[in-house]
Amino acid sequence: MRRRYGYYWAKLIGAVVFLTVWVAAFVWIGDSWWQLASAAVLGVAMTQISFLGHDAAHRQMFKSGRWNDWVSMIIANLLVGISYGWWQSKHTRHHANPNKEGVDPDIALRAVAMTPAMATRHRNPRLRWLVAHQGWYFFPLLLLEGLSLHTDGLKRVFGRGKVERRWVEIAFLTVRLGGLAALVLAVLPPGKAVAFLAVQLAVFGLYMGSSFAPNHIGMPLVSPKLKLDFLRRQVLMSRNITGGPLISIFMGGLNYQVEHHLFPSMARPHLRKIQSLVASYCADEGVPYTQTSLWQSYRTVIGYLNTVGLKGKDPFLCPLVAQRRAL
Repeated sequence: MRRRYGYYWAKLIGAVVFLTVWVAAFVWIGDSWWQLASAAVLGVAMTQISFLGHDAAHRQMFKSGRWNDWVSMIIANLLVGISYGWWQSKHTRHHANPNKEGVDPDIALRAVAMTPAMATRHRNPRLRWLVAHQGWYFFPLLLLEGLSLHTDGLKRVFGRGKVERRWVEIAFLTVRLGGLAALVLAVLPPGKAVAFLAVQLAVFGLYMGSSFAPNHIGMPLVSPKLKLDFLRRQVLMSRNITGGPLISIFMGGLNYQVEHHLFPSMARPHLRKIQSLVASYCADEGVPYTQTSLWQSYRTVIGYLNTVGLKGKDPFLCPLVAQRRAL
């Protein structure tokens, strides 16, 4: 549980240095269609930097909660361009009740039916056909996730609900979003500028969604009336992704999802060190511990969404949850 100050300071400084170099390269390349490649690089960088914001929000970086809050806000609002307050509220509710119907905001999506009840809400034949095949367009739909993350955050900070440090968030978001738009328009003509922003948002959204989707989609759903102890509530609904260091880099440590849900404030590099201990303990307690490859998890996600959309049923309900639902 010890902090990894050197690890995180290196990543924070590295993120700032990388963005500085990227800006210089963007200006140097100038008016060129090669800037679309630069946009893709920025989309990947924004996702990797977002993982740092996620770690800070979970109190993984520093002992001080205030330091973690401010670092996460600077990363989310000023560097990435999404609202820290909006994301923290949403993500905290997810961690408290992963895959719990009516409680977990991550399964209350508008664009796809994540639960059987959501799959049967449409009466229009065309919409029902789309829902029945939603698994196949889920990943293409993630190309719009980057835009959604920005707009949802803006709605939160400009909405009427309570937002701590509202004006700080608004100021940071204005600098980040307005600054990038101004930079792009200063270097590129309008047509190329629009194409650049579209590619950057698409890559950012696809990468973010592809990193978070394998963690819980296709794992058991939990009835609002069902009560589980902390261990089962976190382990049964989470999926680890195998693949070693490269997968850890790609997913920002989210591949150790079970361990992260059990120890959310544990520094990212330590999650792999406790993985075997957690798996062994779950085996001793008779708690199913799920881990699979990245590609298999994607196939599971597509299959789950198609099955839910086609039949309005949950095809991955584990025996323990099914038994407790019946009680």
